[in-house]
Parts: sequence; C-alpha cells; structure tokens
Amino acid sequence: MLIDLRKFAAVLLTLFLANVALAEGTRTWDQSKFEDLTKGTASGVAIRSQGGLELAPAFKTLYTAPSTYIWAIASDDAGNIYAASGSPAKVYRITPDGQATTIFEPTELQVQALVVDKSGAVYAGTAPDGKVYKIEHKGGAAAKTSSSDKSSSDKSKGMVDPNWTSSVYFDPQTKYIWDLALDNSGDLFVATGDRGEIFRVTPKGDHSVFFKSDEAHIRVLAVDQKGNLIAGSDGSGLVYRIAPSGEAFVLYSAPKKEITALALDEAGNIYASGVGEKRAGVGLTPGFPQPTPGVGAPATGIGLQPGVVLTPTQGTGAQLLNFPAPGAGATGGSEIYKIAPDGSPTKLWTSREDIVYALAFDPQGRLLAGTGNRGHLYAMKGDDDFTDLLKAGASQVTAFAKAPGGGLYAAGSNLGKIFVLGPGPQSEGTYESDVFDAKVFSRWGRAESRTTGNVELYARSGNVDNPDRNWSPWKKIEAQSGETGVPAARFVQWKAVLHSGSPAPRVDGVTLNYLSKNVAPDVDDIGVQVGFRYQPMPKPIGVPVDVSGGAAGGVQPVPHFEAPVPTTRDRDSIGVKWVAHDDNDDQLVYALYYRGDGETRWLLLKDNLTDKFYSFDASLLPDGGYTFKVVASDAPSHSPGEELTSEKESTRVEIDTTAPRIENLTAATDGDKIHVSFRAVDGFSVIKRAEFSIDANDWQYVEPTDQISDSKTENYDFRITVPGQNGEASAAGKVKKKESTSGQVEHVVVVRVYDRFDNMSAAKTVVRGK
Repeated sequence: MLIDLRKFAAVLLTLFLANVALAEGTRTWDQSKFEDLTKGTASGVAIRSQGGLELAPAFKTLYTAPSTYIWAIASDDAGNIYAASGSPAKVYRITPDGQATTIFEPTELQVQALVVDKSGAVYAGTAPDGKVYKIEHKGGAAAKTSSSDKSSSDKSKGMVDPNWTSSVYFDPQTKYIWDLALDNSGDLFVATGDRGEIFRVTPKGDHSVFFKSDEAHIRVLAVDQKGNLIAGSDGSGLVYRIAPSGEAFVLYSAPKKEITALALDEAGNIYASGVGEKRAGVGLTPGFPQPTPGVGAPATGIGLQPGVVLTPTQGTGAQLLNFPAPGAGATGGSEIYKIAPDGSPTKLWTSREDIVYALAFDPQGRLLAGTGNRGHLYAMKGDDDFTDLLKAGASQVTAFAKAPGGGLYAAGSNLGKIFVLGPGPQSEGTYESDVFDAKVFSRWGRAESRTTGNVELYARSGNVDNPDRNWSPWKKIEAQSGETGVPAARFVQWKAVLHSGSPAPRVDGVTLNYLSKNVAPDVDDIGVQVGFRYQPMPKPIGVPVDVSGGAAGGVQPVPHFEAPVPTTRDRDSIGVKWVAHDDNDDQLVYALYYRGDGETRWLLLKDNLTDKFYSFDASLLPDGGYTFKVVASDAPSHSPGEELTSEKESTRVEIDTTAPRIENLTAATDGDKIHVSFRAVDGFSVIKRAEFSIDANDWQYVEPTDQISDSKTENYDFRITVPGQNGEASAAGKVKKKESTSGQVEHVVVVRVYDRFDNMSAAKTVVRGK
C-alpha cells in the first residue's frame, strides 16, 4: 500500500509542476485572445470574446447633466430624450442636438423611474416615500427645443421650464418606486418596495394593487407582445409573468439575489440580468452602488438604509440622499439569463467584475448590456459569444432608449451623461496593446498579423515600462515584409488603427518575433547537508507553454514554481542543493565540483545534472574540510560555442564519517571499586563525549581527565564503587555484583565515545575479582 501511495503522490506532483518551456532562439509574443487584448487600450475599437478586434459602434456624448446620477431615460417619437436623475433630483428634456431643459424638479430626493406615453406625457416616479408625477407640456405635444434657444438650455442648470407643468398622478404610499411600464391600453404599472407590490393605474386615474409578491421589492418591469407583465424581484431573484388578469407565474428563480434589468425580443425570449449573492438571514433591502470619491461618503451610525450617503447639494448643505440602483454594490459579479418562450432558461453570459444595470437591443438584434462599475458596454451574440464594445465616460451605464435613425441613447452615472450609440460603426478606431516585457534586452523582428480590411499596424520599443518615458516613436509596420524596424530594447508595444470600409476592418491577431540577448544564468545559492539524501523527483512533461495565443515557436514558461526536494535522513550520504535561474528562461544543465582544504584544483563530482540537487555516498570523500561549487550552463538552449555559464561556491563544510578509536581500555578491581581508564582518538574532529555502562545498566556520562572535551585525543580515568557481597545499589555510579561458579566476581564494562559529527565507537572489557 505504501508503494501505491508514493506512486500516486508522484503522479500528482507531475501534474502540479509547471511545464518548462525550452526558450531556444527566436521567440514570439502573440496576442489574439480576449483576456490578453482586454489588457490594452481601445478607442473606438471593440474586442470579441472569441478573440480579435473590430470597429466599435459610433459613440458620442450628447449631454452632460448637472446631476451625478441618471437612473432612467425614455424617448418620444421626435427623438427627444427624457432623463430621470438624482443628486440633484430633476427630469431633463434633451433634444436630438443636445439642447436641454429642466422640466421637473420634485421635493423628493431623486427621480428613480420614468416613461413617456404616446401623447408625449411623461410619468416620473420619485424616491424615497415618493409619488408618480405626470409631466405635460402646456401646448400639448412637446415641441422640439431650438438649438438657438440658449435660455431654455440654461434652464437645465437652474429653474424649471415654465412651459411644462407637473401634478401628482398616483401616490402608492410605499417607500420605494423602482420602475414604471405602460401597456398598449395606456395602463401604467408601478413597481414598488418595501411590500413588493405592483400597482395598475388606468388612463382615468383609477388605481389598484395589480400583484402582491412575497418578495420585498419588485425592481424592474416589461410588457410582452401578449400584454403580459414581466417583473423581476430583489430577494430571491425571481422573474414573474403576470397575465392581464393578475394571475402570476414564476418563470425562473435565478441563482442571483436581484434581477436588475429585463429585455424582450420579437421571438418571445426574455432576457434578465441578475446580481448579488443569495445569503440566508440577510435583509432584503436592495443593494446600493458606492458613489465616486468626492461625490458622497457613506453615512454611519444614524440608522439609515444600506447605501444612504450624505451628498452636498446646491444651496442646502449636506442633504440625505438615498442612492438606489439595480445591482449596485452587489458582490460576485453578474449574469444574464435567457428564458425561451417554452419557459426553459439558459445562462447566456457571466462576469466576475461587471454589474449589469440595463439591457436593450441594437439595430442588428444583438442584446446590449450596460454595466458598471467600469462603464463597459457589451453586445451578446450567443452563449459566451460576446463583444466588449466600448467603455463609456461614466462609471455605470444605467439605461437605454431608442434614438432617431436606428441608434440608441445610453445613460451614464458617475457622472450623469447621455450618449448616442450607433447605428453605424466608428469611422476610425485605435487600439494600443499592453506593454510586453521580454525581461532582457532583445532584438525585434517581423510582425505577423492576421487582418482584414483597411488596418494599419505600428510598433515602438523602450527600456522602461512606461511608454511615455522616452520610447522610440511609433513606426509603421510594412504590410508586405512585416518588418517592425524598432530599436532593440527590453519592452515593446504595438498599435492597430482600423479604418471603416468594405470589407469591414478586423484584426484577428498580431505576433511579434524577437530574439533576446543571451545572458548568463545565475546560481543564487548553494547549500550542503551532511547526513541527508535527496529523493529523485518525477520529471514534468516537457510541453511548451504559449506566450499568448499558441503561435508556433512562441513559448514562455509559466511563473516559476519549485516543489520542495524530498529529503531523507541518511548518515552515510551528503546532499548538495542549489537555487539557479536564467533571465532568458533557457534550459540549464549543472556540474558539481569539490575541493578539499589546502587543495588548489577543483575535482568533478558529477556533471550533466538537470535537477538542482545531488546526493552521494559520504565515504567517497576522506574526512576533512571541503568547499563545493556549482557551474550552471545554458548550453541546451544554444548552439555550440554560444553558451554562457556562471558558478557559485558553497561555504566551507566539514565532513567526518569515521568513528573515533578507543585505545588502551583497562578495568580492574580496586578494593570495593572498579578502576577504568582508556583513551579516545579521532583523526579529524574533536571528541564530543564519552559514556560507560556496567553490567548492562544505564549509560553514565564521564568527563575526560582535563574535564573539557576539546581535543581530537582525550584521556579518561575514573573509579566506580562496588557494593558489598550480594549487595545491590541503585544510586548512580553503583553496580550490581555478579558471582561466578568459581567464586570470582565478574563485571562487564562497556564504554562508548562520540566525535563532533556524532560518529560513535564502543569497546568492552570484563573485570574479574574476589
């Protein structure tokens, strides 16, 4: 069974050890995978999850609001956009050319939800302890604000536009109003918390509880093609389908705690995003995002709901602002689920870093996800097939609405902005790769690129890790030859410029060839252990590790890991082990030498070692002082004559495997005592201690005649009291007496001595007397 366990341990060790790449000659740096490309900087360039780059949709900032947060947006048939905001709480109306006015400013602390009906009336839900307001233009349908009307534009920063009126449309008498939705008949649905109720308000103003959930919060609403209301909850992450009659059915219980957004396509599929970890015993108060540093600070010790912050507002000092947003402050990332018309759910996308705030569809039918807290916008094509489209100039992308010409409006928070997305691609996009560190000074050769359409590639190099600190200028890579032409240096970077056209530009991957200047390996440390033997370890499978994409010849070892060397205590062995590395990651081979005290020539003990340890029979070396030397060579990775070596010597060690000698051992009776004397001699080290035993009694320590054990030769002379006839004593130094058949008394005296290296020898004698 022991043998089987050892074999099993060896297999596990083999699998655990990193595969060593043989860094020989020309190497490559390949970038094509999503996880590698996301380390670079994209401007107008999207990164595909399957690898590669393409132009991102056209994206520009339409309006920057005085408010920090924009929670919901809606657009009318004329392309005007309405934005619900907080800090301060306002409703803005922004025209397609970016002119804005404030059309509503409530007494509550924020406007959380917003919809626009067919007549152009705006319904806004406020919080906390909020109401639903109806906001209307005095002239009926809202007229487009002229771009030359500077006075109306200024109203977005101050007073409310007098052409708009507002009135309380519905008061649900609840803590939170999370979302609003209109059906085709004009009924308004109001999602609320803390009681998890959905209210229905008819165009005549009649209202009633449409649905009561056992969840604390209904966070998001959508209406499907059949007039069913789709609702997502916070607490258990439930997605409901509620018929017009009010009969509800749970379509899906998500693995996440909170449903933050919903989107429905024409095929009847429901898409839902979930965030937050489900935990037993945790309250159901929705999560809140952390404000941008400097905007607000969490309030503590005043009994507030989680996420409440104190935020300075104009003219009022520090006001209390409840800061709710779907999924904000959640841990564990987020997921997007697809619920098919037959009710079957699948997980479409997951992220450990991004929190999904909003879902919508682009003109190509792709599902878009607005996220935080990095402000990324993703497009979903299928299961785990997505594109990182762009990074908005805001911490969270919180809402979407239709824009003229097939595009989309997107809202951002931290800071509050309105963006216009698409429908076409950017005319030009730029991508700068991550900085690659070759570890040593290197020559940069050809670039191999896999591109389509109008793409220009550039490269630059330098000897510091910051490209802004006097690197070489960007040099265009020749399309035919692929020559980079950048100076030899330690660091390198490439850039791609994509120009719109037909076919659409794409970069599927870029590979840079380089040759590092060979540097000698380093032996960092060497140690010698006398009395130890090392067990050989199983060799890892020598499979090269791709740098970043698997191009032929492109290998680089994974981060170094060296398992502890299995060690066995063995007095007859000497173990030497060392630590060495090579900045080129070359394969190394070692030679071990030794030299005795007073000798001038190094003698080879073992060469062609690939392990960083070696043990041997101690008897091969006479007793004495020795120094060991390890010579490391990178010869396996270079042509003959081009290898480099380095060496390191150990500290002096003493080796003594020979036991001391016991000479002139005598023992005789002297009255009632036994007189014992002997001499201990060692050829190399001092005598450490001596012991004796009489008639197999316990060992007793004895001092040399000069009382100090500090010489290679020590003399011992001592007496032991013998008890009377048939006597027996138990005190130290007393012995039992044994009488022979002849009448003589016999005693067996055994002595043993140790040298400084614990080598031991023993001798005995028999004492006869009357």
